[in-house]
Order: sequence, then C-alpha cells, then structure tokens
Amino acid sequence: MQKRQQGLTLIELMIVIAVIGILGALALPAYQDYTIRAKVSEMLLAANGCKTAVNEAVSSASDANVSTTLPKACDSQTSKYVASLAVDANGVITVVGQHEALRGTTSSSANAMALTPLQTGNTPINGNTDGGKTIAAWRCGPATSNGLPVKYLPASCKAS
Repeated sequence: MQKRQQGLTLIELMIVIAVIGILGALALPAYQDYTIRAKVSEMLLAANGCKTAVNEAVSSASDANVSTTLPKACDSQTSKYVASLAVDANGVITVVGQHEALRGTTSSSANAMALTPLQTGNTPINGNTDGGKTIAAWRCGPATSNGLPVKYLPASCKAS
C-alpha cells in the first residue's frame, strides 16, 4: 500500500518562503525607484507652463534678461510634488520637488531639476536675446544646486 503525500514538507515550505523573500528584496527597491521617477515626471509636467512663458519672453524680448519679461506665475506654482519653480535671467527653469514626496533619493536635499533653453544645437540662451530669437529645444537634467540623481530623471531628460 502506497502512502499519499498530504501537503508540503517543512523543507519545501522553507524553500518557497526563501524564494518569496528574495523576490521581494529585489522588487521593493525597483518599485521605490519607479514611484520616485513618476513623481519627478509630474515635476517636469509642472514646468510646461513656464516653458511656454519663457518661449514667448525670448521671442519678444528686447532685454537680455529674460526673467524681467516673465509673468510671476512661474515663481508661485506649487503642487503636491513641486515645492517651487523659478526662472533665472537666462531662461533656465529650476523645479524643486517637495522633500516629503521624493523620499528615497540618495540625499534629503537632492530634489531639484533644471530645464535649459537651447537656441541651436547645444547652445544655451545665456542672455543672448536681442528679440526675435527662438528656442530650438530644452535640455533637462539635474540642477546645479541640490540636483536630483540621474537615475530618478525621466527618460526624456536622460536622452538630452
């Protein structure tokens, strides 16, 4: 008479638990990085209004300082993921993320990204506006101060 097996042995159960633990240890950091990248993408979307304002200011500016012709709406935009938005004299938009929303970054202060307007190729505006200029593209990346780690930037920023 053969004896039928009635469930998992202790060793089989321990192996299943170990495999689940290993998969969880690998998946959790990847998921945390994914959620931070999604929040940073929201930060990038929040800058779209400012990008339009900078485009208009550069094309119609008679002054080299682009920030004098920008509406103050760029400076006061905040949201769940954006702590502040600022535009400098060269039209560079700096988006600072909410610290609480970006937990998990390598540093508690690494929460800023910059969008730099480019005239042609890879040439920044740099106050070189005589009016009638156009912005050909935007370069996106970590800000010079408190910059986000590159691994958290959206794919569109990594390519530029």
